[in-house]
Amino acid sequence: NRSNVGQSLGRIGSFCRWRGAAYTSMNANAGSAETSVAVKAQAPVVKKLADYQPPPLWIDNVDLTFKLHSTETRVLGVLTCRLNSDADSIDLDMDAGMDLVDGAVFLNGTQLDASSVKRVASGAVLNLSLPANISRGDEFELKTEVVMNPSANKALEGLYMSKDTFCTQCEAEGFRKITPFVDRPDVMSSYTTKIIADRKRFPVLLSNGNLVESGAYNAEDASCIGSDDLHYATYVDPWRKPSYLFALVAGELVHIEDSMRTMGGRDVALRIYVRAGDEGKCWHAMESLKKSMKWDEEVYGREYDLDVFNIVAVDDFNMGAMENKSLNIFNSKY
Repeated sequence: NRSNVGQSLGRIGSFCRWRGAAYTSMNANAGSAETSVAVKAQAPVVKKLADYQPPPLWIDNVDLTFKLHSTETRVLGVLTCRLNSDADSIDLDMDAGMDLVDGAVFLNGTQLDASSVKRVASGAVLNLSLPANISRGDEFELKTEVVMNPSANKALEGLYMSKDTFCTQCEAEGFRKITPFVDRPDVMSSYTTKIIADRKRFPVLLSNGNLVESGAYNAEDASCIGSDDLHYATYVDPWRKPSYLFALVAGELVHIEDSMRTMGGRDVALRIYVRAGDEGKCWHAMESLKKSMKWDEEVYGREYDLDVFNIVAVDDFNMGAMENKSLNIFNSKY
């Protein structure tokens, strides 16, 4: 369920993503001639509609908790799933460079033993054996915890550090670098995202959906962050979306703010976040945003479905633009 404004600006976004992707391919691994040659030589994978197979499970709801650390971020993922196959195991996409916390895989509250948890395909797939009492159509809860190093993520997909700011890029298959998942666009889920971070280094915490809760956080419950001054923010996006539209930003940012009233009479907060000193460059973008949302209503009868629409524009975002649901991220250089 892509945001209305994202649809309105689709052509612009596609061009920006193309330009940003070309820029990233040339520069993400600057200084490594061998890597550049390897990127050029890599043949694209052909995926045909005729070969489509339904996913092994549907994921109805995703509950994520991020404990942000520049080199050791922990992500707790709780997935509400429905089995969509007759197999006795399931495969989840998982980045090979991500570490699974020992003993941190639970199915319906029961810890899976080591023999039921396997990393296969050179670590890129997490294979989990299912108990005999789960069959096709059954709902179950799957919980995992992983550790990653955002500062070392030079692929600039999933969660990474952009200077002193956490950013995400999940299109097309970056979400698997955040948590084990069935990372494909036909798996549509609602999301709840809790972000915990150092208050001074990362005063702004953003994700998809409506902000439902925020405040101080008990440092003893997130000692892995290594700070005594923590805060958190929880966002809920009730409308199902594919994983490639997930987004998170955390950093020291300032913003301008406006609002618009939808055709249904709801007031929507509009905010554009930038680094200090760039605030004066945002008002044209704000007016363009309001006109785009109005145009969606007048032309398509589509009313924006959340209480807030955020845009982040920083000069070192790895793409040209990404129209994530309710949290667009732009490279301000363009």
